[in-house]
Amino acid sequence: MKSRLILGLSALPLALAACGDSPDTERDRSEAPAAEEAADERNPLLVASDLPYGAPAFDRIRAEHFPEAIEKAMAEHMAEVEAIADNPEAPSFENTIVEMERSGQLLARVMRVFSALAGAHTNEELQGVQREFSPKLSAHQDAINLNAALFERVDSLYQEREELDLDPESKRLLERYHTDFVRAGARLSESEQDRLREINTRLAELGTEFSQKVLAEVNDSAVVVEDRDKLDGLSDSQIRRAAEEAEDRGLEGKYVITLLNTSGQPPLSRLTNRDLRERVHTASLNRGSRGNEHDTREIVVETVKLRGERARMLGYDTHADYILEEQTASDLQTVNDLHDDINPIAMRNARQEADDIQAIIDETEDEPFELASWDWAFYAEKVRQERYAFDESDVRPYFEFESVMENGVFYSAEKLFGITFEERHDIPVYHDTVRVYEVFEEDGTPLGLMYSDMYSRGSKRGGAWMNSYQIQSELLGGQPIVGIHLNISHPGEGEPTLLTWDETTTLFHEFGHAIHGLFSDVRYPRFSGTSVPRDFVEYPSQVYEMWASWPEVLANYARHYETGEQIPEELLERVLEAQQFNQGFRTAEYMAASTIDQAWHQLQPEDVPPAEEAMDFEARVLAEHDMDFAPVPPRYRTPYFSHMMGGYSAGYYSYIWSEVLDADSVLWFEENGGLTRENGEHFRSTILSSGGTMDAMDLYMEFAGREPKIEALLERRGLLDD
Repeated sequence: MKSRLILGLSALPLALAACGDSPDTERDRSEAPAAEEAADERNPLLVASDLPYGAPAFDRIRAEHFPEAIEKAMAEHMAEVEAIADNPEAPSFENTIVEMERSGQLLARVMRVFSALAGAHTNEELQGVQREFSPKLSAHQDAINLNAALFERVDSLYQEREELDLDPESKRLLERYHTDFVRAGARLSESEQDRLREINTRLAELGTEFSQKVLAEVNDSAVVVEDRDKLDGLSDSQIRRAAEEAEDRGLEGKYVITLLNTSGQPPLSRLTNRDLRERVHTASLNRGSRGNEHDTREIVVETVKLRGERARMLGYDTHADYILEEQTASDLQTVNDLHDDINPIAMRNARQEADDIQAIIDETEDEPFELASWDWAFYAEKVRQERYAFDESDVRPYFEFESVMENGVFYSAEKLFGITFEERHDIPVYHDTVRVYEVFEEDGTPLGLMYSDMYSRGSKRGGAWMNSYQIQSELLGGQPIVGIHLNISHPGEGEPTLLTWDETTTLFHEFGHAIHGLFSDVRYPRFSGTSVPRDFVEYPSQVYEMWASWPEVLANYARHYETGEQIPEELLERVLEAQQFNQGFRTAEYMAASTIDQAWHQLQPEDVPPAEEAMDFEARVLAEHDMDFAPVPPRYRTPYFSHMMGGYSAGYYSYIWSEVLDADSVLWFEENGGLTRENGEHFRSTILSSGGTMDAMDLYMEFAGREPKIEALLERRGLLDD
């Protein structure tokens, strides 16, 4: 998953969703009783970090520190909010809105660290904290959002906003606060608010339960292989890793193939044993619906019902309507039209690709068989080899991780923005494979920190994402600290990390999220960094993927890890030509998942099927939209669809929506000279530094100077008719 969002604990209260650290908190705390000071000294989460940039003290932070820290932080935040609500002075922008922006800094700091660990390196104790505090944090959020006196102050300012002589960013902040309160139920009756609290608390519990079961199930569904010969096609390194995984599980002499959270699994492109491919793929597709203790169908159904009930209570027809009101797409019809436009094109191309694969099967197999979903990756690779004359094993030696990061990602950033990176070894990390880089402006001014967490492990959720430990704002001060996460298989001892092309572009993608956070230049924390609509947040990161294949950048990082030789020009040309290969499959699997997400969230609560019929509902939805093509299952199925159950509910379409903007932006860069400082500064000043200070599409128009067109996306993916 390419996502900035961390799943796990419930969302922070609206008022502190973008808060950072401030010396004011420490000054207030200096007056605390001596006993409380001593407790704070024992708990590193309750004192501001003395590390560079205020980086988390991961060498001192333990799971047992979080319960005390969260309780104290919630109490401190509530006292701050109540002081604002009960202020006897008439409401003003400064004593209400700005003070709300200042509130909750300790809670924001604690929860950023907790969310990072819950996603990247969890354990049973942290999961217990999640279960305990998800409902408490939800109740805390409701206590703020449903505070009548507080909303009265915000509402009175909102009604007078035209007379307050506010600058555009301050006026937008006031309007956002008002909208946030209304959407959170501030205008509901007392009895409705009571029910809303119940719903939010239960949704918080369900979200935590879902994320923990998905992680447990992906580990439990790993495939055990008895015979090494059945692993034919995997590299020696992959086989050694499978043996090590088995040994770690107490299965000496056997082999374990672990799974990622997507439906498709990387080994399927290499395993020659068809029965084993079927076992791996079936295990992947059945996750969460096996009737075991990790089954998530009941959770999904209850969540969808409660989301629908809440949306109706707040005046919306469906949860999708509620979500889309806040996105750049703006309404249900726009998103449904997007699906109607792209789905048939994607499926037409996927079926043509299936015909090509079937032809290979018929030509090469002694006993031909009908293409199945577990065959696609294996034979698609054969088609690609035949068509473009290279094998993945020919390419991976040129995509060694250190070179991709240093000579690709960092090189392109320096060319575009003038920024440089220096690894720091004096800042503690939460796992020994995590690395920390200090980021500098062109003139040497320190900009912030970036954590790099690249390798998969059993304590880490699937996918790829970016998170923030500290955000930029003029109001609160402090410099941004961000983290990027992938799930690359760890190589054997002493072996290089050789990336696939997908992993390479994913690294560029997540770095695009990172610079969105690092380049933030806003006054208020509410608008900092990636605080933009969900269907716009992927846009800057998708744009950054273009530099992975930009000739100058590729030539700089695509070097053989042993010889240092540049990737041969002929091979490079074939790699670039092959980018459109298999795009029917990729687009169809993605659009199928997006269609499922919308179908669940466009239901009325009374129409949600029972848990035992969840998979039948999914099948009906795909059939009704002509997306039921067995060789191409959805990228995520309902029981392990973490986007849908987390921060991207009714919003998984965001990736393709953002890619429309992205594809058009790539054309803009090409038309304006490509990899230049001038272009980088223009993108930084119009998009990356602006956060949520303006309407997202206004930001895009300021950058590109034109409306985006879907044709650029279709041409990129090779989906336009000749």
